[in-house]
Amino acid sequence: MQSAHIPFDKSHLHDSASPCVTALLSEVNLLNENAFPSAQQLNRVVQRFQPKWQGPTFKGQSTFPATESRYYETIIGEDNVVPTREDNWHDLFNALIWVQFPKAKSLLNALHIKDIANFGTNPRTARRNRITHFDECGVVLAIEAGDSFSKTENVSKAELNQFLASLAMHEWHEVFIQQRDKWGKCVTPFIFGHANLEMMLSPFIGLTGKWLAVAVPSGFSKLDPWQQRSVLDNALVERIVQLDNFQQAPILKPIPLLGVPGWHHDQTLDFYNNKEYFRPVREGAKMPTQLPLWKPI
Repeated sequence: MQSAHIPFDKSHLHDSASPCVTALLSEVNLLNENAFPSAQQLNRVVQRFQPKWQGPTFKGQSTFPATESRYYETIIGEDNVVPTREDNWHDLFNALIWVQFPKAKSLLNALHIKDIANFGTNPRTARRNRITHFDECGVVLAIEAGDSFSKTENVSKAELNQFLASLAMHEWHEVFIQQRDKWGKCVTPFIFGHANLEMMLSPFIGLTGKWLAVAVPSGFSKLDPWQQRSVLDNALVERIVQLDNFQQAPILKPIPLLGVPGWHHDQTLDFYNNKEYFRPVREGAKMPTQLPLWKPI
């Protein structure tokens, strides 16, 4: 995708980009900017939405000396600075994921550094490949089981385990149509992969992410968006640690991004009937190691 040629223009974005892209840019007050946001502007976004920020600052790539030769993750780990290319959608969205989920992003960076220290930069370890895949293309599903004390819909852990199993087995009509009412209530999706956001500037059939389910407390769906992100950031770190810090595979499963309710303008029944996009699961496919989300007692 030639995102470098996509202008930072409000009307163009509203006409072409996925609703989840324009919603995020609007939420952080960047959508109305007349020019591409700078690293300094991104640092101001941090100050506004994360007043207790302990994460890195963003620094324009052009300000680094020509002699800088350290690896990207090493710079972040040693200097608490994220090199950010100017006028670059990929790096803009990476920064916005940092703003939303600083603890999870910091954990992934620390895992990269640990493997670099133990095994060198090349070739990448299998774990670093998995981390990179999640960092670029991840979708986090915040899964909220109801209880008898909550005012939200009381959906049991067993029912949600089955929902996730259906998602893993590519039962697309079941999860996107028959159980559509669960989305935004007990299943709240968040884009974690900044490459996903970049590609959703110009959505196309075939666009796919990789999902990870994370249990969140009852009442999560009633929180405001930044409270949700704070809760989910902590829960995501705990979930990654539970999954042995991405040492084991397979963990992630594919999800057609344009099928997620609210993430695409055209979600008719005919759209969901496109089996070239909503593909059946391959024969012999196994459940990912992340499931079941709640283990049977």
